[in-house]
Amino acid sequence: MNRGLLSVSHLQALPLSLTLLMFLVFPIAVIIIVSFWDYDSYQLIPGFILDNYQYLLTSSVTWQAYLNTFKYAISTWLITLVLGFSIAYYLAFHIRTTRMQTLLFMLCTIPFFTSNIIRMISWIPLLGRNGMVNSFLLSTGLIEQPLEFLLYSDFSIILAYVHLYTLFMVTPIFNTMMRIDRRLIEAARDAGAAPWQILLMVIVPLCKSGILIGSIFVLTMVMGDFVTVSIMGGGLHASVGLIIKNEISLLQYPAAAASAVVLLITVLIMLMVMFRLVDIRKEL
Repeated sequence: MNRGLLSVSHLQALPLSLTLLMFLVFPIAVIIIVSFWDYDSYQLIPGFILDNYQYLLTSSVTWQAYLNTFKYAISTWLITLVLGFSIAYYLAFHIRTTRMQTLLFMLCTIPFFTSNIIRMISWIPLLGRNGMVNSFLLSTGLIEQPLEFLLYSDFSIILAYVHLYTLFMVTPIFNTMMRIDRRLIEAARDAGAAPWQILLMVIVPLCKSGILIGSIFVLTMVMGDFVTVSIMGGGLHASVGLIIKNEISLLQYPAAAASAVVLLITVLIMLMVMFRLVDIRKEL
């Protein structure tokens, strides 16, 4: 009987296992193999060389790209965490009716009905040298010269990331807040806890799983992104994803594969650190 149930369980898991093998394990295995190949201007040369990794890890361009990528990822993560937590807290604890919570949450998702590129491009006429922000500040006399840092800068890149990914932080935090037993908050209030003590000692610890899931979404997407840096950086800023994209454009597939493997290992290390800080299996 138990053997029969075990066979049924294996059959049920078979489609998912095959899907993961075909679309996750196999592509990663191919990328790892190709990363050790040689290449010239015309073809890939199968083999086993470490030149791609040696050049990658000893290049100052690579290290600068990683520094830029970490700067974008950490800045975006901090801002989206503060914004996402604040929005989720307002929706979960200050909006009393489920209908209004759903309506406001849907309002937050409306910008996501358009593509990321359209939403990024919409910032350009707003932040440009002759854009609406500079025109307003000049007309009011607050500045004498247009602000150059508003567009094609680190500021515009991080601003676009925050615009694109804040909802990915709001959603998991909001879900964990909605599952908090309100009697715990009432008990803390009856025990004389101040509002900030309830927030820091009751709500934040109970939202760790949501914060972790949102952090994974934001950090992994920023680490692998190249479109935002390309458009909002104006070609003046580099990231790891943009380096990989340029190597693919130049048909340097082994070099791009080596960069992808190093990026994958970096992201996995970040995820391992986060999972060490929060045991998500206990929190869910």
